Amino acid sequence: MKKLIITACLILLAGCGGKTPPPDWKVDSADLIDRYKKHELRGENLLADRYFQQAVNAAGGAGQVAETARLWLVRCAVRRASLDDDDCSEYAELARFGTTEEDRAYYRFLTLDWSGVDASRLPKHYAALVSGPADKRHAQVEGISAPLSRLLAASLVVKRGEADDALLSLATETASAEGWKRPLLVYLKLSEKRASERQDEAALAAIQARIRLVEHTFSPGP
Repeated sequence: MKKLIITACLILLAGCGGKTPPPDWKVDSADLIDRYKKHELRGENLLADRYFQQAVNAAGGAGQVAETARLWLVRCAVRRASLDDDDCSEYAELARFGTTEEDRAYYRFLTLDWSGVDASRLPKHYAALVSGPADKRHAQVEGISAPLSRLLAASLVVKRGEADDALLSLATETASAEGWKRPLLVYLKLSEKRASERQDEAALAAIQARIRLVEHTFSPGP
């Protein structure tokens, strides 16, 4: 019995001697920001706003300036993936009091200051997009495996005025495959405008049919 007690104590001590778990505020903010992204991309505004504010409260309540600023940067990225005109001003305001070189580079990337961005501070797929030639943008975006990263990259290329119909189609199908109604509807309407301008009646009818399907279930709220 004594031997069993000693063994149990050693097991407990071994467990206690492992890595320190992350603090609750960090776990909570990470979970909440993931929930925010899901609902934002689905166009569920009320839920998205609720989860985002809770994430900000978790990090801000701990007095974490850089972490709170990063949450605003994530929000800016998600919104810009849907071609929203978010200027990341909330991040910029907080960043004056603390941020990282990587976050500063990401901010420049999001706000299209590609000539001033330190590409070495960006994830590799974004660094290649920033430093590569404009005529290779589609291939670079297509090569990004993570759907949200691919959609964001496509959206920034669109905002730079460098997108062709193939890139619009790539962004549309990326959003469609994930069920992201907000960016899907934006891209479908952008494609609709282009099809109308070139008087492609067949393409226009197909795009409008998809728009009606999405709008039938899309309720973004106030």
